[in-house]
Amino acid sequence: MSQPLRAVIADDQALVRSGFRMILAADGIDVVAEAADGVDAVAAVRRTRPDLVLMDIRMPQMDGIEAARRILSGGLDETRVIILTTYDLDHYVYAALTAGASGFLLKDVSPEQLVAAVRLVRSGDALLAPAITRRLIERFAQRDEAKPSLHRDLSGLTPRELEVLRLLATGLSNAELAERLTLSATTVKTHVARILSKLGLRDRVQAVVLAYETGLISPGGNS
Repeated sequence: MSQPLRAVIADDQALVRSGFRMILAADGIDVVAEAADGVDAVAAVRRTRPDLVLMDIRMPQMDGIEAARRILSGGLDETRVIILTTYDLDHYVYAALTAGASGFLLKDVSPEQLVAAVRLVRSGDALLAPAITRRLIERFAQRDEAKPSLHRDLSGLTPRELEVLRLLATGLSNAELAERLTLSATTVKTHVARILSKLGLRDRVQAVVLAYETGLISPGGNS
């Protein structure tokens, strides 16, 4: 029998934390800690090493973006972060993704959508469709051109892997990649997994971010 997913909930509103805890617990997801601010969230995650963190953006002492950045750069390779907010603003999404988050949800998400999102991200997928991420990055990438990337070297990728990454960054799904490249779905999945592993990325969304940061894809263009 597989172990239940383990989650941390970080939000400065106790009622929000309680509601999310009830939703997750009803689906067999174990909430191992709660935090009311970013500082406590980082400490709770380092202490409990959960599978996933539900992280509010606006919290006292340290906001959720900075907390996510510290968590995801702190050696917890198996932990995923989903950002939660009441504010449907593109720059928050972009900041969350560049910090390493694997997804973004509004707080009015339904219980079913919340549970599905948690399980999707934990399975290694990304919560935002790459096509959505691409539009966000095209909007903001030029503002961050001077910002250094942690993964600018693509020399370790084979020509085929570079081709897959370039197409993946345009928003194609695995099925669409398989059709475009005349490959099996299994082969495409293997290519994507190797790309993520070689570049130290958590998921497909991070691959889209990287493709823009490295210039493999340019805002408004295909290469």
